[in-house]
Amino acid sequence: MRMGELAPDTLHVYYCDFAYEPRGPFRMASVNIADASAKTFAELLSGPMVDIYVGEAKRHWALHRNLLCHHSAYFQEHIGDDVKKKTAKLELLDSDPAAFELLVKWLYQGRIDDVSAMPVDKKWDYAHACQKLYVLCDRIVLPQLKNFAIDQFRKGCNEAGLVPGPEEMKPIYESTPPGSPFRKLVSKIAARQIMDPESTSDAGTYKMCFESNADFAIDVINAIRQGAGGKLFEDPTEEVGCAFHEHENGANCHSGNGNAK
Repeated sequence: MRMGELAPDTLHVYYCDFAYEPRGPFRMASVNIADASAKTFAELLSGPMVDIYVGEAKRHWALHRNLLCHHSAYFQEHIGDDVKKKTAKLELLDSDPAAFELLVKWLYQGRIDDVSAMPVDKKWDYAHACQKLYVLCDRIVLPQLKNFAIDQFRKGCNEAGLVPGPEEMKPIYESTPPGSPFRKLVSKIAARQIMDPESTSDAGTYKMCFESNADFAIDVINAIRQGAGGKLFEDPTEEVGCAFHEHENGANCHSGNGNAK
């Protein structure tokens, strides 16, 4: 199976226009919508259109209802009931248009682009769009495309030599449920940045994430524990001296001149 291809699925045709005889759901013959027969593909692209408005600017797409309902139960629930209507409307105003563009490509072609084929200066932008695509797919229940999106995100970060900062991590925890694979990914990235002696990041870098979601703090601490390989810190209760006393730097509680006893 090529990157971004569809797994075998049941093809649901909810509406056919005059060119096709009415029929119920049937099994799609090919694993990829791009490889479907001309008749099957034409039936998916028959029937009413759906006006979809995405983002704050309400960017508009007109897409085929049959195709949308075939791919996602979310679309079936929101636009698939009244099949006699010639048009339907759906607003996704909190979704990102760049992510929705990738969704449209996958809906009609059965794949998304591979970040490895892109110039270096385009990789991070594409990775970020795939992050938003993941959040969108989580909402409309497209688990297979979520997997493709997170893989492209990881690959894009690696090939661009960049990692998401707290500004990118915070929306993941705001938009995904506990246990989400994307939460696991970004918390491990944060843990690695904190532990990396060559990194300029420390725990304070992620303060906004810690403050906004306690799960982030728990996940990062667990990731650090896992990454430490069971190595323990020195026992602070066994330390001697005044390591935990309050005094000026360099001073010592046991001597007025700061010299050890």
